[in-house]
Amino acid sequence: MKHPVPVAVTGLGCICAAGKTLPETLAALFRGERAPAPSRRFATSYPTPFPVFEVTEDFAGRDDLLRTSLLALAAAGEALADAGWSRESLRPLRVGVCLGTTVGSAMNNEDFYREYRQGQEPSLAPIRRFLHSNPAASLAKEYSFDGPCQTVVNACSSGSDAVGLAGAWIRAGICDLALAGGADELCRTTCNGFHALMIASDAPVTPFDRRRKGLNLGEGAGVLVLESEALRSSRPARAFLRGYGAACDAYHLTAPHPDGAGLKRALREALTEAGATAQNIAFVNAHGTGTVDNDRVESRVLAEVLPNVPFLSTKGYTGHTLGAAGGIEAALTVACLELGKIPASIGFAEPDSEQRAVPVTRTTTVAGDLAISQSLAFGGNNAVLVFGRGAR
Repeated sequence: MKHPVPVAVTGLGCICAAGKTLPETLAALFRGERAPAPSRRFATSYPTPFPVFEVTEDFAGRDDLLRTSLLALAAAGEALADAGWSRESLRPLRVGVCLGTTVGSAMNNEDFYREYRQGQEPSLAPIRRFLHSNPAASLAKEYSFDGPCQTVVNACSSGSDAVGLAGAWIRAGICDLALAGGADELCRTTCNGFHALMIASDAPVTPFDRRRKGLNLGEGAGVLVLESEALRSSRPARAFLRGYGAACDAYHLTAPHPDGAGLKRALREALTEAGATAQNIAFVNAHGTGTVDNDRVESRVLAEVLPNVPFLSTKGYTGHTLGAAGGIEAALTVACLELGKIPASIGFAEPDSEQRAVPVTRTTTVAGDLAISQSLAFGGNNAVLVFGRGAR
């Protein structure tokens, strides 16, 4: 089988509760630090103050865009600087933007709705802000990019799917360079929704632990710079996107298939595209939400398809950032592959007898040239990215 040409990853950017940049985030992960707390920006009617992972940046002076787009701009700026690109140097290029989101697709302005239902005439500023805040389009507009532009809304696999799609653009010659990843903000509507589903935890999240109670929501953005081989000839790659697989369980609106059928297909598709086997994989950055069903199914699939491969969930440090998760976790996966080590899967203490694999419990040195970042999503969506070591 002829395998697709690997796509160079030349820049990384990340903003989340663990740090305002990728280096800050990595440092917090390897120190084993996290600080989930009730939101400072909104309150819910629930008597229990559910903890969330909130970004401290308030983006003062930027009221023209929704917070999701501002998070995306922050991560994209870091990624471009990391790759050595300036606005001027990008102008001659065909630059594409592909970002995943969930909350960024909703207006989420309760004051506007409340005033409208009361017969008042609310300001149209929230409407204009919403219409200007398509995450991918707002990023393309900020930099005057004229390449392909796509916002992916595929629940919690959105960020991973966006990276996979952008890689296909590069391989097809549709653009020279692409910004890909995900961005999402916290909001009261989303928090209430997950509370209503009874899958949010009132304590810090404990992925894969026997006593896990559910997820903690988070916010942030993760963006990768992908480049064509011709464009990259003069610059080193931090990693290469070598494989992407996607499959749907078609089983349930919110729960994964009990046997992980879709995740298995997505994993095998990504491994086949990368020309890899389980023996080549250094580690897996698992979805690891801390919910009962997700962690049980995911651990079983990892034990079957990737036996004895070390894995962790970084959501214990960032919270579940929904559409941003795939982008943030892809950036962290590449960075850990470069370092040759992964942090402890924070929150895990006691194995579950229903799980056939357990995450790492301390900083772990990893060997191998490939790493996996995977996402499971509502609707049965599954997305898997395989990254290979770069040139620096």
